[in-house]
Amino acid sequence: MKKIRILFLLGIIGLFAFKMMQKEKPVLYIIGDSTVKNGNDTGKDSLWGWGSFMYQYFDTSKISVRNHAIGGRSSRTFINEGRWANILAVLKPGDYVLMQFGHNDSSPLDDTARARGTIKGIGDESKEIYNPITKKQEVVYTYGWYMRKFISEAKAKGAVPIVCSPVPRDNWKNGSLARNNEEYPTWAKQTAKSQQAFYIDIHNAIADKYDQLGEQKVNTFFPKDHTHTNREGALLNTETVVQQLKDLKKCSLKKFISK
Repeated sequence: MKKIRILFLLGIIGLFAFKMMQKEKPVLYIIGDSTVKNGNDTGKDSLWGWGSFMYQYFDTSKISVRNHAIGGRSSRTFINEGRWANILAVLKPGDYVLMQFGHNDSSPLDDTARARGTIKGIGDESKEIYNPITKKQEVVYTYGWYMRKFISEAKAKGAVPIVCSPVPRDNWKNGSLARNNEEYPTWAKQTAKSQQAFYIDIHNAIADKYDQLGEQKVNTFFPKDHTHTNREGALLNTETVVQQLKDLKKCSLKKFISK
């Protein structure tokens, strides 16, 4: 009889735990560089990333929004530093991963400052280097290789990966914003397509808005350099990201966007 009671109690506890898991909200994880979350996310030097305001556009009673982006990282170093592994450890079916990399991937592969670059393109090329930061040998792959890793591993956990093209910089030519569609925005799109992942082209969507606003106005969004935005610029980028998500066909994330 005592054994039956114990088994009954264990069954009740198990059922309770199962129901609690069912009630756990999905999570939107955002990963990227300083254009997504700048510094310690407090607006130091008037700089903000677009991921810092994403929670304002979602019904947080139904979904959690966690911005894990960090300045100075490339697709390679976000993985190598264990940041992606920490997310994978808690990633669950029904979660979402919104990713934007590319600004730092064009850096050198093995410089003594950061050693964060990736090989250009989306192929399977690799190069063995000595990493002066970790003081170890390392095999470096292409931008597409690291992005495929994010996508495939998120999918393996039952999560939904969404790839963003990098936001544009404040570079102008003959009165129009200079776009970089030959490289990272295109590579991000090609990688997402090859892996059957969702993709949003925020590079060109934001650039279109910049062209409408004009060079003089857009310059005010960049108080320090041509890459990092102030609050007004970051909010424009956030709104663009959300609008692009709304327009994604068959993506369930948009049901959590606040009306």
